[in-house]
Amino acid sequence: MSPIAKTPEPPYWAVIFTSERTDTDDGYAKTAGRMLELAESMDGFLGAESARDGTGITVSYWRSMEAIRAWRDHPEHREAMRLGREQWYESFTTRVCRVERDNAFAAPQRKKEN
Repeated sequence: MSPIAKTPEPPYWAVIFTSERTDTDDGYAKTAGRMLELAESMDGFLGAESARDGTGITVSYWRSMEAIRAWRDHPEHREAMRLGREQWYESFTTRVCRVERDNAFAAPQRKKEN
């Protein structure tokens, strides 16, 4: 998967999850991988981007609020959220936004110098 999600023409929705981790890993990486796999299988999922350098930020993109609610309410995701609160996160914030406009840039393919 590209590190930058390929999204359709707006409007669409973004869920921004910003977090501070605990020192506990105990299944975190496996669960995070499973959550991405599960999200990708959900109707209305458009893509995701994620980065962590101290503070973690994951942005997932969705076609509708209904799709976001279905993701929030999925039983496996609910269990991951419970474990996150109990073990993996010191704190987190979730923001839901409607994307009205987006712009993209990609440099032309550059020749490698030897």
